[in-house]
Amino acid sequence: MGGTGMIAPSGSQAGEGGSLVQRAMQAVTDHIRERALRVGDSLPGEAHFAGVLGVSRPVMREAFGALAALRLIDVGNGRKPRVSAIDGSVIASSLNHAVSTAQITVPQVWDVRRTIELRTVALAAESRTDAEAREIVGLSEAMAADLDDLAAMARHDIAFHEAIAKASHNVLFVQIVASFGPLMEVAVPTAWSTRTTDAERRDILERHRDVARAILRRDAAGAVAAMDSHFDASIGDLLQGMAEAEDAVGH
Repeated sequence: MGGTGMIAPSGSQAGEGGSLVQRAMQAVTDHIRERALRVGDSLPGEAHFAGVLGVSRPVMREAFGALAALRLIDVGNGRKPRVSAIDGSVIASSLNHAVSTAQITVPQVWDVRRTIELRTVALAAESRTDAEAREIVGLSEAMAADLDDLAAMARHDIAFHEAIAKASHNVLFVQIVASFGPLMEVAVPTAWSTRTTDAERRDILERHRDVARAILRRDAAGAVAAMDSHFDASIGDLLQGMAEAEDAVGH
């Protein structure tokens, strides 16, 4: 089996140790793949892999810790490690790091998000269950009910988009949209704060309702058009609001 060959531990330099850890991590992921393990399936412990691979227990402990940080395996005290479910928080951490270190810009993130959400809303209109449609409509109405509570309205807004992704029934879209959450937690309230009149806010609320109603009608083309219109009106303001906030901090 490709992932269970002996790893020859040569040298004691930090760089070599890092290489051993990386190779041990690969061996564990190879083990999962080659045995077709699924979420929740248990894995052999550190001692087993250390013996099979010919590495020390500290190397395997570090490899297991790194895989757990990547949400590939789940390790807990007193039980065997298990295969983890997909977790968008890893993508979210990477996005936040890339934005904070100026490797990518928020407009670039939102350009990707727009592309993804035009697809998820079409799939949601086609595939949603009645319960999912009710949830999406309910979140659009909850935003309207909390018109005077900016924090609550922003939470409903984020949940609205995540609910649409779930209704697409594509788990990868769910995780990608969820990964935008930490950025939205900052950007959405900023954008809402730029809408200072009831008319401006009600216009955005109505655009959310248009999306929800199209999904309820199972109107995929209408849902895409409504989401596209929503992004034109909302995300442009959002990005402008973020720029203004950054300028204010800079001064």
